[in-house]
Amino acid sequence: MTIRRREFVTLAGAAALAGSLPRIARGADTAGVYDLERFGNARILHMTDTHAQLLPVYFREPSVNLGIGAMAGKPPHLVGRAFLERFGVRPDSADAYAFTFLDFEKAAARFGRLGGFAHLKTLIDRLRGDVGPGRSLLLDGGDLWQGTGLANTMQGADMVEAANLLGIEAMTGHWEFTYGEKALRGNLERFKGEFLAQNVFLSEEAAFNDAKAFDPASGRVFKPATIKEIGGHRVAVIGQAFPYVPIAHPKRFTPDWTFGIRDDELQKLVNTLRSSDKVDAVVLLSHNGMDVDLKLASRVSGIDVILGGHTHDAVPQPIPVTNAGGTTLVTNAGSNGKFLGVLDLELTRGKVSDARYRLLPVFSELLKPDAAMQALIEKMRGPYAAAYAEKVATADRLLYRRGNFGGTVDQLLCDALRGEFDAEIALSPGFRWGASVLPGQPVTMEDVLTETAITYPETYLLSMTGSQIKDVLEDVCDNLFNADPYYQQGGDMVRIGGVTYACAPAESVGAGSPTSSSTTAARSKPASATRWRDGLPSMSSRASPCGTCSPGICGPGRCRIGAAPASP
Repeated sequence: MTIRRREFVTLAGAAALAGSLPRIARGADTAGVYDLERFGNARILHMTDTHAQLLPVYFREPSVNLGIGAMAGKPPHLVGRAFLERFGVRPDSADAYAFTFLDFEKAAARFGRLGGFAHLKTLIDRLRGDVGPGRSLLLDGGDLWQGTGLANTMQGADMVEAANLLGIEAMTGHWEFTYGEKALRGNLERFKGEFLAQNVFLSEEAAFNDAKAFDPASGRVFKPATIKEIGGHRVAVIGQAFPYVPIAHPKRFTPDWTFGIRDDELQKLVNTLRSSDKVDAVVLLSHNGMDVDLKLASRVSGIDVILGGHTHDAVPQPIPVTNAGGTTLVTNAGSNGKFLGVLDLELTRGKVSDARYRLLPVFSELLKPDAAMQALIEKMRGPYAAAYAEKVATADRLLYRRGNFGGTVDQLLCDALRGEFDAEIALSPGFRWGASVLPGQPVTMEDVLTETAITYPETYLLSMTGSQIKDVLEDVCDNLFNADPYYQQGGDMVRIGGVTYACAPAESVGAGSPTSSSTTAARSKPASATRWRDGLPSMSSRASPCGTCSPGICGPGRCRIGAAPASP
């Protein structure tokens, strides 16, 4: 594929800690895309939600991403042309391709795949080399170990090796927890960086039984923060794991641990780092999701920058949020290895005097793959390469997942579930991970596994009434579109085949609720015929509040029937 130099533009949007954000500056010379102007005395690189995508991917950004209440029409809830206008991105440009869904098929053929760990390695080494030794830090925001067939087979061990070679110095987590404590701790023993999570504590029973914890006195399971010397200054990095792990996933994976946003504990930690440890900057490495981070930034003071993830929002400029202590910049760095956040700080004693942030698309055809990383990837994939390359079908249209209400990948999965189980209706979680396949491309077994790489892949067959289906949809809708970000878990609406519905996201529960167009029971076999198929997502299920249900079924004091809003 021939890449024209004039077709690539650079992101050089800068943001001070206070004041308005400038428009994105842009250049036309391909050679200068990653030549960033030197600024400040400390550089922090941030990646998040790669979902184990070791190779470059096509990934279509959403065409629907609704913001509710005060967030309507504001980042990160901008798509398409509204996004281009807000951030000053030229239509029909490489940036427009990377950040939006516009003309995706045409642009994909023009600009190629993004991401890939061998290409990320080249870019990261270059950006770290530009500022010199001891002046940079590489952070990962979680959802690193899950998302492909290889990662599931190796329970994330492949990604630990890749992370070590990449040079990740600290990370937090989400899907990492769904391998269970034994696999999680085994991977962390091999990880050369630090795993940070200030918001994960032992349950009362686990603490009583002396369960393993980083700090038994406080009950914190993992190290909450680390202090790094960068450019002669002290930078604190606090980890914020996904706060709803036991709700969005079966409790059996984390039976001894409690999660939550825990902004009170976070404020105490920030105060200690500022007053006792005398740090010059505080960075929150977060897997909350961007709407949650924006609210948290207004409630917790003393954090300079939030490097966010979970909701897969690629936002090229940070959003400044004022609070009692000043201003906090909030960022979110996309997904699937498509982007690398670059935060340059001007540090003085006890404070950040200025900051500049860029979110760089990782155009694989502009970056020579790092030889060592490429060799590692080929070694790990080797035993499975032939099986992954098996052609299953040819795409007759664009296959994509992202969007609040549906995508062609999930429609295909729901159709497959209905056919396999001879069911009238199928439900599948609204995940945000999974790559895209262009029309005319072969669909391989690797592609199938990339879309279905759930760490607990059971499917269920059961009877459901129209009223129960309506309750499922309303419950998920309320969660996804709750006006209070602290009640949002991220993800998109549960995907459904065999039923159409309408919903009013801005309304409260029961007023404008989703309405099923069918009251047909969601099965055509006995409800006792429960089955599972490796690699397929949850279909639907019914269980008591026992902590062993599929994602998010059990609520406080009651059982929720069906799938919950999926975690990205």
